[in-house]
Amino acid sequence: MNISPVILCGGSGTRLWPLSRSGFPKQFLVLSGTNSLFQQAVERVNSIVADDIAVGETLVVTNEEHRFLALDQLRELKSVTATLLLEPAGRNTAPALTLAALQATANGDDPILVVTPADQTVSDVAAFTASLQNAVRAAATGAIVILGITPDRPETGYGYIKTEHRGISQSPARVLQSDVLAVDRFVEKPDAATAQRYLEEGGYYWNSGMFVLKASVWLKALRQFRPDIDKATQLAWTGKSIDTPFVRPDKVVFSTIPSDSIDYAVMEPLSTQQSASGTQESLLMVPLAAGWNDLGAWEAVWQVGDRDAGGNVSRGDTLLIDTKDTLVHATSRLVGTVGVSSLVVIETPDAVLVADKSQSQNVKKIVAALEQQKREEHTLHRKVHRPWGWYDSIDEEARFKVKHIQVKPKASLSLQKHHHRAEHWIVVKGTAEVTCGDKTILITENQSTYIPLGEMHRLRNPGTIPLEIIEVQSGSYLGEDDIQRFEDDYGR
Repeated sequence: MNISPVILCGGSGTRLWPLSRSGFPKQFLVLSGTNSLFQQAVERVNSIVADDIAVGETLVVTNEEHRFLALDQLRELKSVTATLLLEPAGRNTAPALTLAALQATANGDDPILVVTPADQTVSDVAAFTASLQNAVRAAATGAIVILGITPDRPETGYGYIKTEHRGISQSPARVLQSDVLAVDRFVEKPDAATAQRYLEEGGYYWNSGMFVLKASVWLKALRQFRPDIDKATQLAWTGKSIDTPFVRPDKVVFSTIPSDSIDYAVMEPLSTQQSASGTQESLLMVPLAAGWNDLGAWEAVWQVGDRDAGGNVSRGDTLLIDTKDTLVHATSRLVGTVGVSSLVVIETPDAVLVADKSQSQNVKKIVAALEQQKREEHTLHRKVHRPWGWYDSIDEEARFKVKHIQVKPKASLSLQKHHHRAEHWIVVKGTAEVTCGDKTILITENQSTYIPLGEMHRLRNPGTIPLEIIEVQSGSYLGEDDIQRFEDDYGR
């Protein structure tokens, strides 16, 4: 059996602000260990290889804006090959999976797609692998298989799946394993009393958002239940452009695709049809008990973290005194707490969040307010990642701005000029190749150069180690939109 991992890498993670921003969403964050949530998802699915399961190319569906974030993090996973399918706008998970299915079948193949969001955690990788292998074997028969999470508490923040056991005697055409269940119906997020009843009755599972199915099975089901999404996505795919490893569907057509999730577009109507008809199982569920969490809010991050004797989870430079059941995440400075309990304290260089842990779902209200006020803290961190590296705006006043800039080896900024500012560059690490007007020079550590206002210029790193400079801007306007590009390696 050949499988293709499909990583759904969209979303902005508003409830994990201020660490997660629309320009650097939660799936790319390192919240524990050394790898991001996205990297962990890629590695988990690529590790399910077995004697009868071969893992092929990984398909990553992500936003055009995040393509270089995803590519950089994929390059750190040396054994993974991937194609990135770039959405020009978010259209939810049903069109995203359709893009992956079209890519997977482009050469006449029909692999089993193992579909997972990029922002989940799993503490028991062995159990995860075993359940996913069972799901792959069930999907090989032509079924659609969902990974359902075995609930351990009356959770109101998740949708539920109700299952029914159908033994082999009821389905003689298929030999199902005992831990492969038929889906009876999908259930919306319950209130607390209903969630408690589900837990006591059994047969209810949290909907993980992970699916296993053949590419052709998804395309057929989509044509049946949402032909409008199928037709528009097929049309956008026909007009795609390819810039390996990037595949871009037609931008104009893609914007016309109706937005809908995998659950609402196909899974729920399929479960209703299956339950009503009493036909053989086409929608199945494999239970997953592997320490799963979707990290939907800061309270979930606290739940999966390593707690101290007081029930606290901390990361970074922290000092906690007489503190209980609290999450503290420090990014750039010392954060101390005294005499508090059940709080979330998240520090970044440009924003600090303090919230009651039980109210962490409402952090999205802050993000909505920031967006309404058109504040940059909604979109970007102080440290901004670019395809060539990053810059960190470390100081700013009315007529000057100071940036710490890092350029990757062999990378180059665009050939550009500014109409309202001049720039001074001081090299603090590596070697810089500087084009200024009709001259190109090399400058090394402790050397500097000056870029006059209105002069055509370019910064390049010709070396094999990262180049770091301090840039001092001065002028009447210092906005990032004061830039005119003439040549750019990244198509901006």
